[in-house]
Formats: sequence, structure tokens, C-alpha cells
Amino acid sequence: MKVKPFKGIRPPRELVTEVASRPYDVLNSEEARAEAEGNPKSLYHIIKPEIDFPVGTDEHDVRVYEKAVENFAKFKDQGWLVQDEQEHYYIYAQTMDGRTQYGIVIGACVDDYMTSKIKKHELTRKDKEEDRMKHVRINNANIEPVFLAFHDNEVLDKIIREVTAGEPEYDFIAPDGFGHTFWVVEKPEQIQTITDEFAKMPATYIADGHHRSAAAALVGHEKAQQNPNHTGTEEYNYFLAVAFPASHLRIIDYNRLVRDLNGLSPAEFLEKLEYNFIVEDKGTEIYNPQKLHNFSLYLEGHWYSLTAREGTYDDSDPIGVLDVTISSNLILQDLLAMGDLRTSKRIDFVGGIRGLGELKRRVDSGEMAAAIALYPVSMKQLMDIADTGNIMPPKTTWFEPKLRSGLIIHSLND
Repeated sequence: MKVKPFKGIRPPRELVTEVASRPYDVLNSEEARAEAEGNPKSLYHIIKPEIDFPVGTDEHDVRVYEKAVENFAKFKDQGWLVQDEQEHYYIYAQTMDGRTQYGIVIGACVDDYMTSKIKKHELTRKDKEEDRMKHVRINNANIEPVFLAFHDNEVLDKIIREVTAGEPEYDFIAPDGFGHTFWVVEKPEQIQTITDEFAKMPATYIADGHHRSAAAALVGHEKAQQNPNHTGTEEYNYFLAVAFPASHLRIIDYNRLVRDLNGLSPAEFLEKLEYNFIVEDKGTEIYNPQKLHNFSLYLEGHWYSLTAREGTYDDSDPIGVLDVTISSNLILQDLLAMGDLRTSKRIDFVGGIRGLGELKRRVDSGEMAAAIALYPVSMKQLMDIADTGNIMPPKTTWFEPKLRSGLIIHSLND
């Protein structure tokens, strides 16, 4: 893997909590408008600039992209974002529920993405790719990072320990209760070692941010093709990423809500489930899946344990072993005839960060007919799928905490 340090564009220490924001894709325009209210320094003015227009303005309007450029320039002119004078790597720690994970902020190589050394496990949508490509092109910068993972590395762990023993540049708790701490890697020998250790790696893995990574890499590739004097050393050959050792990361559950039972009564639905699952009524108390191939079903005020019967899954197949595959094939398709899960209006997906109580609430309200909760995918499963060139079914992984945007930006200018 080829990585490089870079001159990060970032807020002064005293402004970081005003600038930093949630990622662009975890909230809608009105939520961003509410969070940025009264705060001209919020990064939402750059990553969701439709908030500076009347309510209802199309976020893909050309004026919105132009506003992002205007606001980015304003942030730099006002000193709300300042570029480092020297190239650095950075260490970024996130704390959730007393547990901390440490990542290295890098310039990831466009060619590594194009040649699949940066491995994917999800499909991307062209419309979402194009939206982010426009944002990268017009700002000539990667405003938000991609979330990568790599196999654990003792040398890099040692550097993380050394750097984080020092005074952090930023250290704050965001409104969602998650902690964010950030250090600058200053020592030349540490910077060189990070570069050298990544060079030994055969691959890194996209954990979260498939559209962001595709957009960043494709814009970099475009710039290379358009430059008759391209050398491969230009800054556009790299994009902003935070890479974490795989053992630091935890994937949480990603659950399903269905609007109808495909004409079946609840009793008929439960009866048909018995063919492929051992069904146990767990009563009215919330039931969480206990292990791989065990599911939780909420239906008509009761929680049920569904355990997939032997022969309904293939633990030797990186896709067949996934609980999302089992539930998609045997419940959503065979029983409920959902069709394409990416486009079906009969299903909704809810990240486990909201808790199973959110599933109960939406079923009890009458909005949904039933909920299915899944045991979380493991990092090993994710990496096995990426290594074998397979693609996970839609909405399989949910990483938490999300990377905070606005701590660091990467310019595509040299």
C-alpha cells in the first residue's frame, strides 16, 4: 500500500468543537440546518451547503455546490480552517461506551483504489458517487475522510502508543456523547515508519464510506488523465482516509423493518418460518440475537427467537455464512417476496445504534408489520468477503462511532 503524509487543513484548537460535525450522509438537510443554527463556523455550511438556501432547495442544485466553494474559501479566509506548514500523519481516537479505537490519518493512494488494493465489500450507486465527485471537484479537496481498516500491525501500534502518550491537539466530547481526540505526528522517523509499514501491506479495507472513496479516487484518476505532465507525485493522487487496526473496530447490528407480511396473517407467517427456523416465543421483553444464525423477530407485541436450521446456511462460504444472507433469502425473499432490497419501498433498515426499542416503537405504531434484528457481522467476515472479491448484501454493516468531519481536510493542490 502506498500512503503519504500531507499538509492537513484543520481548525485552530479553540474552534474545533464549533467546526466539527457529523458526516454529510448520516443526517438530512433539515437536521443539518437545525444543528448548524446560529453557528456560522459549522462544517455543515461546506458539506451540506443547502442549509444556506431556503428550505426545500435541491441539495444537487449547481448553486449549492458553488456555495460549498464559497464557504470553504470563507472558512480559510476567516482562520476557521488553517493549513499545516509541514506534511504530517495524524492519530485520531474515538471513544464510545468507555471503549477507544485509534486510527492513523493518511493520504491513501488513488492507484491502490483503482487496482483494488483498497478492497470494497459493498456496491455503490452512480448518483451518490457523482454527487460526491462534484463536491470533491469543485472544492479541489477531500473535505471528509474515508474509514479504512487494516490487519493489526505491532510497529504501527507502537507508534500510536508513543504519539498518544503526548498532549493531544484536540480532545472533546461531541453532542452525541462520543469522545474525539487528535494528535499530530511530528517526528520524521515516525512519519517514515508509518509510510514504510503501510508499504508492506498487501491491502487495506473500506470499512465505511464506499461512495466517498469511489468519488475521491475517481476524481484523482480524472485529474491524472487530464494532466499532460502527470508524474504520479501530485497531491491529487491521494485522498483523505483514517485507517484503523481491525481489532480496534466493532461492527454493530443493522436491522430490518417490513411494512407488510405479503398477505400472510401473523400466525401463517410464524408457521411458515418453522420450516427453516426454530421459532421460540420470548414474550414481551426485548430479545437480542445471542449468536451467529440466531435472529430476533418482533411481531404483534411479542419477541421471537429464530434459529436457522442446519442446512439453511453455508459456513464455508463467505457470503453464505452471513446472517444477512440467511434472512434476506429465507425471510425477505422466499416468504415476503421483497424483490430488490436496494429499491423496495416495503422495507426499511435501522442501525443498531438506535437500539431494538426503535424497532418495537415503529411496529407498535402500526407503521411497520414486523422487525427482524440480526447478530452483528464480524470484521473477519467483512475482510474475508473483500479478500474473495465478494459483495455483501445491502445494509449489512453499521460502524459506530462515525468519523467526525471537520477535524482534518486534504487539499488536492500540491
